[in-house]
Amino acid sequence: MSRTIVSTPDAPAAIGTYSQAVKVGSTVYMSGQIGLDPATMTMADGIDAQIARVFDNLKAVAAAAGATLDDAVKVNVFLTDLGNFAKVNEAMTRYFKEPFPARAAIGVAALPRGALVEVDAVLVID
Repeated sequence: MSRTIVSTPDAPAAIGTYSQAVKVGSTVYMSGQIGLDPATMTMADGIDAQIARVFDNLKAVAAAAGATLDDAVKVNVFLTDLGNFAKVNEAMTRYFKEPFPARAAIGVAALPRGALVEVDAVLVID
């Protein structure tokens, strides 16, 4: 099975030695997204704006892979303050449809560029 690198200018460019996503067969492994604006590479201001930007970035990468967030089977959420988890839950209702993907939420000490939230996902395209 071959690997296809997924890349789009509609999400932040990789800021390290990784790809935005890698597609293998019908599975898409999406790298974590933080609240960077893809046009300016500046961080969105505040947790609410960062959560929205993260999911918009993931949505853009999914589209570049020929998928949608409804194809997500697993989502990992990393938060510097687990007190913001309810806000992530609320936002997910705008970006995902039932049946919702499996999910983990992990509290972390810090994230790249001072981000407050990072999310990655695995998609399976039918």
